[in-house]
Amino acid sequence: MTHTVHPYSHRLGILRGWKSRWFGVGKQYQVYLKADVLLREYLEKKLRQFHVSSIEIERGEKTTKVIIKTSRPGLIIGRSGEGAVTLKKDIEKFLQKNKLISSTELKIEIDEVRSPESDASIVAQMVRDGLEKRMPFRRVLKQTVDKVIANRNVEGVRILISGRLGGAEMARKEQIKKGRIPLQTFRADIDFSKEIAKLPYGVIGIKVWIYRGDIFDK
Repeated sequence: MTHTVHPYSHRLGILRGWKSRWFGVGKQYQVYLKADVLLREYLEKKLRQFHVSSIEIERGEKTTKVIIKTSRPGLIIGRSGEGAVTLKKDIEKFLQKNKLISSTELKIEIDEVRSPESDASIVAQMVRDGLEKRMPFRRVLKQTVDKVIANRNVEGVRILISGRLGGAEMARKEQIKKGRIPLQTFRADIDFSKEIAKLPYGVIGIKVWIYRGDIFDK
């Protein structure tokens, strides 16, 4: 029997680092883990339309830093930084409401993703947006794959969607692939993401794999 492993966790400690990084937080593992999971879920829901690639959390003894990587930083930051200030207040309210740890100083850092077409999470959101606008799914897949493979950093892309495609009675899968995706090669820089498109007749699952070449230690 084969065993499917998440491409991100498969490369932890080799090419990837942890998305939650804690320093000197003592023995409150369960409390911090719950806080990180709930905060990440809250931000993913709140920033759904802003093409957020990832949300990383760094915790120290006195500060908690939330790093938001997005291809649309201007929309989150807002005019003269008003959006970032409002977001910080919303996070503090959320932490207090859910009785999560909020005694440390909270910092928000918004980083720009320079190449959104080579980021699996943003590509999955692009496919989701196209499906939710009721565009034909085959056209969405073809246009997205052509846009991704045109990026010089990308050597392979695969997009798989499953559900009631086109409003059909029976659910099925449809996929499109260009280039190669070496999933078992540790040095292969493969970005993977999952997303859900919410449509009137049900949800459609989206999976995206992007191969960005091999990484060799210097």
